[in-house]
Order: sequence, then structure tokens, then C-alpha cells
Amino acid sequence: MMVHALLFVLSLGGFICLALAMERHQRDLCGHTFAQHRSRQWRVAGWALLLLALVMAVLAQRVGFGLASLSGHTSVAAGVVVLALMLRARQRP
Repeated sequence: MMVHALLFVLSLGGFICLALAMERHQRDLCGHTFAQHRSRQWRVAGWALLLLALVMAVLAQRVGFGLASLSGHTSVAAGVVVLALMLRARQRP
């Protein structure tokens, strides 16, 4: 059970970082865009978290079940981030 929580949190963190690497979401969430090197850092952090989730899934659950499990966790995490961004956009005047 802890493996599933860890995979979800890593996936969620990865997609949040990837969202913050995009200029549109930076403007929507922070009101301004970040410097190019800061956006690159967010992008690298996002992919690193997703890669870490992949490694943890394969080590904990073997290749077959680990990849299937990770696919589900990343899908739900991406959906949560998209819904949060949509709700945030609707709250803005």
C-alpha cells in the first residue's frame, strides 16, 4: 500500500513541476513568467520525479505489474493537476 502512495505522490509532484515549467501556467498561477533557467529547472525536476517513480515501481512490483501500476498512478496524477489548473483558472476574475 505504501508503494502506491509513494508512486502517486511522485507522479503528482512530477506533473506539478512540469506544469510550472510552462509559461501559460506560470502566468495563470503566479501572475508572471519565470526566467528561462528557472523553467528548465522545473522541467528537469518534473522528469526526474517521474523517472524516480518509474524506478520505484519496477523495483517494488517488477516490470509487468510495476509499469501497469505506474500507468494508473500517472493518469490519476495528471488528471488531478489538470482539474486543479482548471479550477484555479475559473476562480480568477
